[in-house]
Formats: sequence, C-alpha cells, structure tokens
Amino acid sequence: MTSGESPAVARRRLRLALRKAREDVGFTQGQVAYALDWSLSKVQRIESGDVAVSTTDLLALLSYLGIDDAQEKSQLQEIAKRSRRKGWWDEPEIREHLNSATLQYLAFENEATMIRHFHPTLLPGLVQTPEYARHIIDFWQDELSEDIRAVRLEVRMRRRKQVLDRPDPPDYLLVLDESVLLRSVGSPQIMADQLDELVTLMNRPNFTARIVPLAAGAQLAMLNPFIVIDLGDEENAILYREAYLKDEVEQAPDKIRLYRGRFEDLWQAALTPEQSMELIRQHTKAMRQRVGESG
Repeated sequence: MTSGESPAVARRRLRLALRKAREDVGFTQGQVAYALDWSLSKVQRIESGDVAVSTTDLLALLSYLGIDDAQEKSQLQEIAKRSRRKGWWDEPEIREHLNSATLQYLAFENEATMIRHFHPTLLPGLVQTPEYARHIIDFWQDELSEDIRAVRLEVRMRRRKQVLDRPDPPDYLLVLDESVLLRSVGSPQIMADQLDELVTLMNRPNFTARIVPLAAGAQLAMLNPFIVIDLGDEENAILYREAYLKDEVEQAPDKIRLYRGRFEDLWQAALTPEQSMELIRQHTKAMRQRVGESG
C-alpha cells in the first residue's frame, strides 16, 4: 500500500479484502450479519464500498472471520483509516442531495488516472458549460426541488475544476454519437457556446473526443451512457452506468472488461480526433446561423 493511496482506492481495497476473507471461510453475508447483530444491508454496504468501516466494526468483523495475524490486522486498519478521509463531496449540504452511487462515483472520479466515457444523447457533465448544465438539470424540476437542482449544478461545476482542471488531470477519452451535436439544448446560442467549449477542451493534451457518425448505423448508438475509470491501471478500475431512475457503480471485473470492449468498438467506429473536431465546428457554425436567424 502506498502512502498516497486515496480514500476511494483504499475503500475499494478494503471491501475486496473483507469479501474475500468472508468467502474464504465460507460464511454468507447473512451469517455475518446475524453473528455481529448487524443488519444485512450494513454488511452489503460495507462489501460494496458504499460506507466506510469504523475501527470498532472492523475489529469485530476481523475477529469473527478468524483474522488474528497482527500484521494483517494492522494493515487492514490502516487501509480503513485511509478510506475514511473526507473529500469535497462529503460536505453535508452535498451528501444530503445526492444518492450513494453518485457520491461513490465522485470519489472514484476524483482519483482517476484515465476516464473512458460514452454518451449517445448529451454532452457529459464534466464538459458542460453552466448554461447547458442548468438546462439539463432543470429537466428534472418536477422530481427535484430547486435547492436540490442548485446543489447538483454546483457539484457539476466543481467536478470540472477537481478533475479536468487539476494539475495532474486524468486522460479523458470521450465518444459521442453525432446526434449529440444536432440536438439543440436550451437554445441555439447555448448549444453553439457548448460546442465551442468542447473544441477548446479538445486542444488539451489529456483530452480526446471522437464522434460516431450517423452513417455508422444505430447499433452502437443504442448503448446506454457509461464510464470506465482507471485508478492507476486497468486492473484497478470501476464501471459507472447512469439511467433514468438509477445510477450504478459496478466493480465486477467481467463487467468492466465487457464495457472496455464496447468502448473500444465505439472508438474504432468513430471519426478520428481531427475529423471529429471538423465535424463539431461544422455543427457549431450551423448553430450560430440559427442564432442569427432567430435574432
């Protein structure tokens, strides 16, 4: 374990170690919950990495699982201590308005070394301008209060600074369906400004965007949006999937490999970065013309 290990990575290492220790002795999650007088959901949340583990709970769990080696216990306690460190997303006013999967994702995103992102319908949050983001978030005004929407907008803008604008940003690989460029969000003016911002980001050395043209057919574009995040290397990664009513962080290696393959298929079907930039500029010009016509 390195001294610079992040809370997100430490929590992942701990949950994997605890799950393996339970499986090695042949206990079910239900047996652990019953023996320790915990709820089953508590055990599940610990093993999924949704919650940090207190020192008291960790020692009780290690004792029940038969882990009595002093060095191993000390290492796991240190990992648990590191996993409990707080990030900006742990601020009470933020935690109150975001679900557990989103909070977990923010922790991983903040420690990413590479992000692979596919979206078939929208520009993703990390690249959105405030105006574009506000219009997207306001779509949920019937389900989300004004306060919640305000917090989500703030979080979206802070993510940009914490991830893409940090001194050591991750490599960001983005694939979009061409329909994203055609769909006006908010207004032609907002959309044109958003596409300009995308081109600006594409000039950064760590940012690459490619467009899957409409001519490539519908098969690939029918995939839901997804993100694969590397945390140091490809063996240490997570998958994030966002749907209409559910966000999900997936850490199963087979699922991550599957979506890496899907991303590679999309990457190969897409235009080159240079061709993609030219296409974005063409659509930006068309949006600007619509602004002039509406004025």
